[in-house]
Amino acid sequence: MYAGYFGLQQTPFSIAPDPHYLFMSERHREALAHLLYGVQGGGGFVLLTGEIGAGKTTVCRCFLEQIPANCRVAYIFNPKLTVSDLLKSICHEFELEVKHEGIGPATIKDHLDPLNDYLLRSHAAGQRNVLIIDEAQNLTPHVLEQLRLLTNLETSERKLLQIVLIGQPELRTVLARPELEQLAQRVIARFHLGALSETETRQYVRHRMEVAGHSGPLPFNDEALARIHALTRGVPRRINLLCDRALLGAYATEIWQIGAAVVDKAALEVFDTPTPAPQTPTPPGKALARHPWLTLALGALGGAVLAAGVALILWQQRPAPQTSASASPATTAAPAAPAAPAAPAAPPAPEPNPALPAPVAPEPGTVGAPGASTATPSLPASSGDTDTPPATRPALLTGLPAAGDLLRSDAAAWRDLGPLWGLPLTGRDACAVALQNRLQCYSTQRMTLHGLRQLDRPGILSLHLPGQGPRRALVTAITTETVTLQAGGQRWQIPLTALADIWRGDYATLWRQPEGVRGRVTQGARGVAGAWLAQRLTELQGKGLIDADASTFSARLAAFQRAQGIDADGAAGPMTFMQVNLAAGVEEPRLSKP
Repeated sequence: MYAGYFGLQQTPFSIAPDPHYLFMSERHREALAHLLYGVQGGGGFVLLTGEIGAGKTTVCRCFLEQIPANCRVAYIFNPKLTVSDLLKSICHEFELEVKHEGIGPATIKDHLDPLNDYLLRSHAAGQRNVLIIDEAQNLTPHVLEQLRLLTNLETSERKLLQIVLIGQPELRTVLARPELEQLAQRVIARFHLGALSETETRQYVRHRMEVAGHSGPLPFNDEALARIHALTRGVPRRINLLCDRALLGAYATEIWQIGAAVVDKAALEVFDTPTPAPQTPTPPGKALARHPWLTLALGALGGAVLAAGVALILWQQRPAPQTSASASPATTAAPAAPAAPAAPAAPPAPEPNPALPAPVAPEPGTVGAPGASTATPSLPASSGDTDTPPATRPALLTGLPAAGDLLRSDAAAWRDLGPLWGLPLTGRDACAVALQNRLQCYSTQRMTLHGLRQLDRPGILSLHLPGQGPRRALVTAITTETVTLQAGGQRWQIPLTALADIWRGDYATLWRQPEGVRGRVTQGARGVAGAWLAQRLTELQGKGLIDADASTFSARLAAFQRAQGIDADGAAGPMTFMQVNLAAGVEEPRLSKP
């Protein structure tokens, strides 16, 4: 109805999971990576939970599009079933014939026998099988225990059935029951899909409007977008409902710019609950007028204080008592000298604020070549574009860096990165200098936090601070909760959530080429690089990191790539070499061991 009014080709905020409108936030990309990792592992359970409308189905649809070609999928979206009904649904999804002899309905054994036979035959043929159960929070403990028993069928290398459970947060509570401890121990990957941040909410709204054909400024102003995030709590489905009704309301009232008032009215219609007003301070006078009993109480308290003050003054002015009976009645005691004013008490020490990160003590060590000094003198603040990279590791700072402290150019960023590899990367073409020393540059615009952990190597991030152009910083360490950034002689430790708000996936790094390789490696399945790669893959297979049934180079390469979440297309590109370097223990700087 309103599409033509706003210059749209179609409605942008339908709640149907249209893959054409797919918006993958950092959290959605990490959830997808967990699913892909789980299905390429050795079998067991993979758990994906999230609030209603958080995008679990969207992630699942994207997962199904990227699942390996040798995987067959059984998808069950209505898990309110008995054990017999569930097994019947699984056999139906895998197109298995169930035979039953005698009277009455088919038994559990009648379903298990053909399923077990099928899983063994498909494994022998090099195929994998994945069972996806949506809305899994509705599964009873009895049915969950039967699912655990299905994973008992296995070979020496892997389980023959991979089960993916997708559900609401209470699914985690169900799996925490003592009677399901054996199942919980078989969960090889789990991820909770949180809501969008305010920045991601704005990106989400813009993305869907642009896909629908909108160009130019958004019809939602900044206050409206902030209100949308506050009212929807960053849940994509709630964002769709609210934005759709706000656009409809703007069309009905013939306005082009949507403000907070329109969003509040739309929220009242869609969510059918009073919308909380933005928090604004209430003037004292209005607060008293709103609560007359408060005025009376304050008046009584003030009167009591005044009466106590008058009594104290009269008591201080009373005649002093005589010191003896022979004292002259006309003689009175001299007034006491006024006491010296007491020194003001020292203000109490401020209590620690749990919302702020605790200060981190300076760490000894260097970021330069081995053998450099391990002292940690204080370094002056840098403008972020210095020619000489820092020789020692500065103390960690907390909080987001200022734009002026970050690096403005790629050349400055490569100069800062060079010492981590023991190499000065100066000049206009740092990658050419690196290549002369068997180091090759790699860059991408689609890196994720999960990918950073997987590559486990420092690199250059492009950061977007509010109101500023792109700035560069190094990522030098990462934990489960924080990331360490470095630029121009300073370091900051910030939460991963804070990085997600200012980083869009731009990443560049280095990797060490095999000995004897000349020039860039773009596809290294042949020549010197190919021979080195073949030897490393054979060694990794001997360590049990690659399937034992992979008998050829191409099979070992594909098996390694699938295990690492890399497209198994037979091409050994830089990503494959970086992961082989990591698995084989090639000496390179690591984020996990800064």
